Amino acid sequence: MTKQKIFTGYEVFMIAILTFIQFTVILDFMVLSPLGAILMPTLKITPPQFGMVVSAYAFSAGGAGLLAAGFADKFDRKKMLLFFYAGFVLGTALCAWAPNYHYLLIARIVTGVFAGVIGSIAFAIITDLFRMEVRGRVMGFVQMAFAGSQVLGIPIGLILANHWGWHAPFTMIVAVSAIVGVIIVVYMKPVTSHLQERAKANAVQHLLTTVQKPHYLRAFAATTLLATGGFMLMPFASAFSVNNLHISLKQLPILYMITGIFSMATGPFIGRLSDAKGKYPVFIAGSILAMVMAIIYCNLGVTPLWIVVIISCIMFTGVSSRIISSSALLSAVPAPHDRGAFMSINASVQQIAGGIATFIAGLIVIETPSGYLERYDMLGYTVSAAMILTIAMMYSVNRYVQQQTAARAVATAVPGTPVSAVPADTQGH
Repeated sequence: MTKQKIFTGYEVFMIAILTFIQFTVILDFMVLSPLGAILMPTLKITPPQFGMVVSAYAFSAGGAGLLAAGFADKFDRKKMLLFFYAGFVLGTALCAWAPNYHYLLIARIVTGVFAGVIGSIAFAIITDLFRMEVRGRVMGFVQMAFAGSQVLGIPIGLILANHWGWHAPFTMIVAVSAIVGVIIVVYMKPVTSHLQERAKANAVQHLLTTVQKPHYLRAFAATTLLATGGFMLMPFASAFSVNNLHISLKQLPILYMITGIFSMATGPFIGRLSDAKGKYPVFIAGSILAMVMAIIYCNLGVTPLWIVVIISCIMFTGVSSRIISSSALLSAVPAPHDRGAFMSINASVQQIAGGIATFIAGLIVIETPSGYLERYDMLGYTVSAAMILTIAMMYSVNRYVQQQTAARAVATAVPGTPVSAVPADTQGH
């Protein structure tokens, strides 16, 4: 007996292309931080100015997501994806040509405006194309983009920067993204199923209607807390590793590479697990694991590399479990005609919350003249508290999804029962 394939050939292609899109966008964001040591002396800028370059991207991305939300469900998602991806390539090209600080700052704002919407479009496409029962698997593969940018993109970007200057990594991203754009134009099919239930309200009304729905607001609140963990720990992770744990600069790429490879390997498994056991149970298990390991990690002193690697791999397993399962669960919340708007607002909330979390983390941590970070343990406790609150918030989201699943099951089983009010994607866990 032939085993039925989970995904068709075209679905495999779409998973691959969406993962690669996420890879280029995430890499564009992540590559700037390790370039700081080169950028600051080259452009003669201060650490606060460099911080402005990084945060300007996040806040422009968040603002753009809100502005685009009203229009997100009124067009073919392929056209929307191509428009914003082209803008992202243009913004990155401006970074590659930037001759000075102010030009670079403007270029990062332009890049953020377009990049901030791409992720939400990608998740809306996933929700349109893939049923709930397999969406955890899809999110697991797409999540590999983050680990892939850490394993492949950042080391390659640093090598290019060391040999040809800090513009080179952005030139590389432009070249790769242009190829991906051509593939999208040629091979991707239009995504228009949501237009059958398109809201008749104008863009502003559609945006306001979306943000007023209580079950959407609960999901946005959960996303706000979800963003807290990573954005609080990540900006200071390399400085903590070098100055507190005494991991050398030469060992640092090894730490990131091993952790990234481990995350790439476990992502698809976590996705399958969330489909089989349920998104919310996997989210709880991942949160507990991440909390325990974050507290252990943030309280470390001078530690051998191999121990830091083990702790980091286990901690990122918990973090990946939270991201993959929560993404799949949140994708089941919006009705088809609200998916684009919901995803855009959700992405904006995540970006803005992340920027605020980074700012708060900067207030908590104190850097001594030697570079040693004090009160880093407080970050671990703060992140853990946010994770506990997020478990409670996600319970409400999960209960709503289960109610919609039950309602649709009844509507499907009983002839004549209206199903238009029930989201079409809330099947399964």
